[in-house]
Amino acid sequence: MAMDASSLLLQKMCTQLESTTLAVDNLYLLSSAYLVFIMQLGFAMLCAGSVRAKNALNIMLTNVLDAASGAVSYYLFGFAFAFGTGTSTNSFIGNYFFCLRGFPDAEVGYDYSFFLFQWAFAIASAGITSGSIAERTQFVAYLIFSFFQTGFVYPVVSRWLWSTNGWLSASADVGNLLLGSGAVDFAGSGVVHMVGGIAGFWGALIEGPRIGRFDADGRPSKSMRAHNATLVVLGTFILWFGWFGFNGGSFIHILVPSTSSSFLGYWSGVGRTALTTTLAGSTAGLTTLFAKKMLGGHWSVLDVCNGLLGGFVGITAARLRFDDPLEAAQLHGGCGLWGIIFVGLFADKTYLEDYYTSRPSSNYGLLLGGGWLLLSAQIIEALTIIGWTSITMGPLFLALHYFNLLRIDSDDELQGLDCSNHGGYAYGSFLGKSIDDFEGASRGGHHYSLLGGS
Repeated sequence: MAMDASSLLLQKMCTQLESTTLAVDNLYLLSSAYLVFIMQLGFAMLCAGSVRAKNALNIMLTNVLDAASGAVSYYLFGFAFAFGTGTSTNSFIGNYFFCLRGFPDAEVGYDYSFFLFQWAFAIASAGITSGSIAERTQFVAYLIFSFFQTGFVYPVVSRWLWSTNGWLSASADVGNLLLGSGAVDFAGSGVVHMVGGIAGFWGALIEGPRIGRFDADGRPSKSMRAHNATLVVLGTFILWFGWFGFNGGSFIHILVPSTSSSFLGYWSGVGRTALTTTLAGSTAGLTTLFAKKMLGGHWSVLDVCNGLLGGFVGITAARLRFDDPLEAAQLHGGCGLWGIIFVGLFADKTYLEDYYTSRPSSNYGLLLGGGWLLLSAQIIEALTIIGWTSITMGPLFLALHYFNLLRIDSDDELQGLDCSNHGGYAYGSFLGKSIDDFEGASRGGHHYSLLGGS
């Protein structure tokens, strides 16, 4: 009888411990999802400050709709394409959990917190693309590409890398690992940033530059500067804050002990990730500050903000000649690419073993002695993402262009999207100065802030 009572008590304690672990992990994941969602506010402020005043209302509305449209498309089929399992182990695209039917699923460990976290990532990818085609795009085009990218293009890539069934995943079973290694993309340098950046590249290229962006000789005009540095800095700090959830939250769980040491677990990895995120952004920001000073003779807060974001995404970015008001394709596409390659060169053996438990311990960073397999898998990931995003988003933007649904007409562009599409401006006046005065001053090389002055 005493043995039965002891067994029941032990069983009850185990059940309680398991429930507590699940509660803590879900609370942590929900908190991370909230942080990633706050990044949408950061994107909105960054975009609003980076475009001209006459288009601020338009770009803020597109950021709101990226979240709203993305919520619907990701709920209907995006999550199913990304993480759906059912009776199939399709390594390309999922086919279960449409409209979250059969959710939550204790067998695979998916709860509502996991859906919310993944949705916040999905809309971040679409927000990147929105910045690339700002100031000259028809509103209906935003709705179409955002719905398509969040519901189909992005989810397929996330399945490849983050589902245990994905053909590129480093979390797959040992026998299913690409090159016996799998591609490591812990928090989305390729999945989120490259997808958004490559899609933005095709959108900006097909749509063409804004009127007046380049002179007759093809040289960039200096008149199309960010109209509000305050909003840019505010957006950058909000993004910095949200990035702690973006990167740290990618552990998904927090109450998991380390396999390499008795006192280090996922809770320590989360702190380490937040630290490396901060150091990467800070180093990139300072490097950009001094580089721009040497090249241009000015201490530029706008360039530092871009440098910080580039550090968060990868390390550094490539530069291409086309019109991207937010430099999103260069920043997210270029830095995301470098982030993927960087893992193949410098990934630490111990950290990989702690998180990707099914991978062979011999495959880690090339320059740390881990051989070529991981780097090869990373290169395959990068090429695949470029190819997939190009063959899906490129034709979509071409179709929108063909049916005259992509670009606004020249009169509306010169007037500004806020007035022509949304019935007014984000700002009524600038301390007595009209929008026309403000834009004219900007073209003349002056910069008025919301606090007055130039």
